[in-house]
Amino acid sequence: MRQLIFLTSAALMLGQDTLPLSLKRAVEIALAPDGSPRVALAEESIRQSKTRVGQARAAFLPNLDGSITDQSQTTNLRTFGLNISIPGFAFPSLVGPFNIYDIRATAQESVFDFSSIRKYQSSKTSVDATRADADTTRNQVSDAVARAYLTCLRADAKLETARANVELSDALWKLAQRQKNAGTGLAIEITRAQVQLANDRQQMIVAENDRLKAILQLLRAMGLNLDARIELTDKLAFKPFDAGPAEASLTKARAERTELKAQEKREQVARLNYGSVKAERLPSLGVFGNYGTTGTTVAGALPTRDIGVSLKVPIFDGGRRDARRAESLSQLRQEQVRTRDVKQQVELDVRLALDSLRSAAAQVTTSEEGLLLAENELAQARRRYEGGVASSIEVTDAQTRLDRARDNRIAALYNYNLARLDLATATGSIAEYVNQ
Repeated sequence: MRQLIFLTSAALMLGQDTLPLSLKRAVEIALAPDGSPRVALAEESIRQSKTRVGQARAAFLPNLDGSITDQSQTTNLRTFGLNISIPGFAFPSLVGPFNIYDIRATAQESVFDFSSIRKYQSSKTSVDATRADADTTRNQVSDAVARAYLTCLRADAKLETARANVELSDALWKLAQRQKNAGTGLAIEITRAQVQLANDRQQMIVAENDRLKAILQLLRAMGLNLDARIELTDKLAFKPFDAGPAEASLTKARAERTELKAQEKREQVARLNYGSVKAERLPSLGVFGNYGTTGTTVAGALPTRDIGVSLKVPIFDGGRRDARRAESLSQLRQEQVRTRDVKQQVELDVRLALDSLRSAAAQVTTSEEGLLLAENELAQARRRYEGGVASSIEVTDAQTRLDRARDNRIAALYNYNLARLDLATATGSIAEYVNQ
């Protein structure tokens, strides 16, 4: 993948060739490390989440410290309550200066802390949630690129239709001239044909500009340079698709939608955090120790040590733990509400996509029939006009209805392909849609 993107970017930067671009390749470029910034940010979020696991795991590992001290000290004994008076002897108030040398290693280890265990479990689950969020981001980027690609296909189809309309108007204008030269036509018919030709040329200019804007939006979604030259290899077409029963799509969506997986993981994280706060009421057990040498000189230093076991029992902290427990419980309830909302949204997305797909398929069938009838009408009108039994108005009206029929067909094909994309996104199978 990296090699593909590198070669693609190099070719585009050098401006050597026009890049042939299919939907699959467009999505691959967008999902590459150097593609969409959203994908790169999602990957960094995963790395950041993994560092929190290391931080939480540190609670179970020994804490080792080393120190070296060499100091000169003078001590006021009276600050320790040593104010001794002996007749005939003056007890000193100050002791020193004297040197203290100490080199020591200290260690602490948590033997059992249930709250830390829950925090560690929560951090690991957070990584899973972040991965699911990253998958969601990749699906969203794929969806955005696919929509931009479909928009470009629609713009290509409209531009192709606009050019066909100009060719047809030009042919009818020449036909009107021939009719006028043969004495069977009128000057007004030539003017009428010229008006139609001018209108179609204007629509072609608009279509060219719309296609340029669609290409720029696609390049932006892919993360490529906006001056790159691309050529779409796909066409806006009708591919029959059986979505199956609604319940099958709903079951697939509940199992595959990364948004739902991420939200379920976030709810699990909130539950573990709540358990961590509750566990702060439990005793915790630890061990500690230090070993080193101390003395007034390095040569005269003697080994000393300190080792022990500590049991910490929470008794009262002013209600701080109770407040934190209530806060974490509220956060858990919020995540549970969000989970229910995401589940309902997933079901809504699937049902809307299925309805749109059925409607769009019917639109395609109707538009195909309308286009065929409009083409037949124009052909008959041209024959009648060439035969001198009809005026150019009949041809112009037929031409207008053909333009509308062509636009209807493009809109129907776009809506159908967009509905298929919506269903793939709703069921969590956007990768299958892109790779088909």
